[in-house]
Amino acid sequence: MPTLTLDAPALEKLVSAAVAAPSIHNSQPWRFRLQPDTSTLEVRADRSRAVPAVDPQGRALHISVGAAVLNLRVAARHLGWAPEVRLLPDPAEPGLLAAVELDTPAGAPVPGTEKLYEAIWRRHSSRTPFTGEPVPPAVLDELATAARSEDALLHLPDHAETARLLHLTAEAERRNTTDEAQRTESRSWIRSGEAPPYGIPVGALGPQDAAGRLPMRDFSAIHADEHRAPARFEAEPRIAVLATEHDAPRDWLQAGLALEHVLLAATVHGVRASLLHQAMEWPYLRWEARDPHRGPGHVQILIRLGYGPEGAPTPRLAPGEVLDRP
Repeated sequence: MPTLTLDAPALEKLVSAAVAAPSIHNSQPWRFRLQPDTSTLEVRADRSRAVPAVDPQGRALHISVGAAVLNLRVAARHLGWAPEVRLLPDPAEPGLLAAVELDTPAGAPVPGTEKLYEAIWRRHSSRTPFTGEPVPPAVLDELATAARSEDALLHLPDHAETARLLHLTAEAERRNTTDEAQRTESRSWIRSGEAPPYGIPVGALGPQDAAGRLPMRDFSAIHADEHRAPARFEAEPRIAVLATEHDAPRDWLQAGLALEHVLLAATVHGVRASLLHQAMEWPYLRWEARDPHRGPGHVQILIRLGYGPEGAPTPRLAPGEVLDRP
């Protein structure tokens, strides 16, 4: 077996991969700490970058951190480890959301690791129109398998159910833009000019759908002269519903792992994605988003899938800015 060293270069690669994950408003609400005695990389919530108006329970924060943990696991496998991920490892420390043990070399590569690792650096949320070309069923099946591997479910609603979900999203978007607390908080995460390396640059915002079918998030945060002209989006959006059986903090973390696994697998196939989270931010609308015909379950996020230009990158904090020394 190869000899692996959890030295500074390896640690930088691991954390760089982790912080490339998506997060609500690109808030990057995570911190990392190496425990050298046990070769364990701990992942904690950074509540100084929470979004309490949008996410009062911290559900989206947990999903964001779960996505970072998935990237961390993929990067560890790429470097030759067999990482063991433990979620919420210490009940006495609720801010410690995950621990990744890196003390065992991998006996054999996990299939698909290299493609997923390469996709970490190419994955970006796309807020622009897609071409309308359908995603092949075989690819959609692979995305559903990726979600199941992380103890989550990826549903593919039919036309009528998709229309219902988009209606709920539109109602949530209306509430988000008329609620003062939501509007003010969203505005605070838009960045222009010289700004900290988190939040969403004005240039990464997309247009609104000229036909009004797809309720893309309007941050109500940029001046009228900076708004992009409305554009025509795809007529038949392919929406996927990511859900979990239960709805506790561990399930939110699990949803984050599943979300990023799905997004990386989509990137491998050249499929773009954008996240429709608006209805998840209002308890009644989130409850309405569940499909009662599927039985119990809790919707965590809606994912729009399709083909189109690569999304604009958003800034990331450097590893040294999110890594705490023991």
